[in-house]
Amino acid sequence: MAGLCCCMPLSSRSNFRTSRLMLETRHGRTMVGKSLGRRNLQIKAEVNFVNAEEGKKLIAVEGYAILDVRDKSQYDRAHIKSCYHVPLFIENQDNDLGTIIKRTVHNNFSGLFFGLPFTKVNPDFVQSVKSQFSPESKLLLVCQEGLRSAAAASKLEQAGFANIACITSGLQTVKPGMFDSVGSTELQDAGKAGLVTIQGKISAVLGTVLICAFLFITFFPEQAEKLLQMAPSG
Repeated sequence: MAGLCCCMPLSSRSNFRTSRLMLETRHGRTMVGKSLGRRNLQIKAEVNFVNAEEGKKLIAVEGYAILDVRDKSQYDRAHIKSCYHVPLFIENQDNDLGTIIKRTVHNNFSGLFFGLPFTKVNPDFVQSVKSQFSPESKLLLVCQEGLRSAAAASKLEQAGFANIACITSGLQTVKPGMFDSVGSTELQDAGKAGLVTIQGKISAVLGTVLICAFLFITFFPEQAEKLLQMAPSG
């Protein structure tokens, strides 16, 4: 019967959630383990979402390779040692009027306060991954919050990759020291940039100044009054 679909659970030696193998044929019945001739065989595998600890076990026990899909700025701040890097988004340097306006607005808000680069989808993402890995490769995808790795996993799944896992919620949930890392900061802090990174320091300095001023006025009221008298009047 046309459109017959057979689903079978894959056995796994680990305790991770089991993926499903879907075999579909457009003509005739599906025959697993036998030649299908000219019948169209399509294999799909569900993406395996794991936490950081489970991801580390996938690397150590099952030989998964780490594929970092973050943009270059976050990757440079901190990344897992010996990982591969293929960004899902790349910096958008297009110079058409619409892009220039959007880039200007972005750089004065999200870029300034959060240090986020103005990006676009990497058109060569899938091809770049294919040039380094076969469809049978076991890949653990990581990003900072978990959204980009999930989107990247969907693209690779559609391209025929059958052994894909993602760290849920991304590297921001990784505990210090869980992975050997390279960079100027911790993995969980690689997404922090811009003015927000110094906001806490500014608040701390202002708080310290106010506390010192309060204590000075409280314990040395006469000296404080003289200082206020010396201040130029408006």
